[in-house]
Amino acid sequence: MPQVEINGAAYHYHRQGTGPPLLLLHGFTGSSESWAGIAEPLARANNVLSIDLLGHGKSERPASADRYRIEQASRDVTTLAEKVGFEQFSLLGYSMGGRLALYVAYRYPKLIDKLILESTSPGIADAADRVERRRLDGDLANRIERNGIDAFVNQWERLPLFASQATAAQSQIAAQREQRLRNDPGGLADSLRGMGTGSQPSLWGELAVMTCPALLLCGELDSKYVGIAREMAGLMPYSRLEIVPGSGHNIHFERPSLFTAVVSSFLNQEVQP
Repeated sequence: MPQVEINGAAYHYHRQGTGPPLLLLHGFTGSSESWAGIAEPLARANNVLSIDLLGHGKSERPASADRYRIEQASRDVTTLAEKVGFEQFSLLGYSMGGRLALYVAYRYPKLIDKLILESTSPGIADAADRVERRRLDGDLANRIERNGIDAFVNQWERLPLFASQATAAQSQIAAQREQRLRNDPGGLADSLRGMGTGSQPSLWGELAVMTCPALLLCGELDSKYVGIAREMAGLMPYSRLEIVPGSGHNIHFERPSLFTAVVSSFLNQEVQP
């Protein structure tokens, strides 16, 4: 996997395919490996770039949690894209990576061709709620560092958010677990402190001015994010909502073939704001 230094931090990335540029941003505890089930089929028609975000996978773990903040992460994404020759690109982000993708599209709209958001949100609108979420994220970060990666992954995989993954093949579940366990606990902790939902600025008030064609994906079994996606679709003027049947939060893990088909169809459409 190639490595490049971006704004003083080493990023690892994986690139495959030819065609229109498509950049993939994984979720919390993930890495570029998280896209293994869909990157190859998408690469048949696209130049696919998947990166390990800071504190994840093989990318660097900076010492300061401030280095993980979404403002800096968005600058890193655009700088990395420029370094690999992506002048304009489509952007797909899942969960935490979706929040980052939305922020990139907001801050750097001229760089984004199309935006695909999987099971994500624009942040927390209420300031007091953001403070409380920041406290909870900080508590979790402390537990990750105190108890270690194995204990955290055991706890993370038992969250109701991922209950629908139980029907996946055991080999697929095992591969995901192994990928999570390869993460550095300190990197995950600082990612939570710097780029957790409570730390990022809310973009709810900015959705109406976003002119990038956007596909909002959520799983029908993920009721919280179905509600969020419906609200987002009502505010984003050039968005389309797709509720994927039989799926929970991580659609590309649970329904990879259907996910790939929906994303490919959207990317192939001639959509202009």
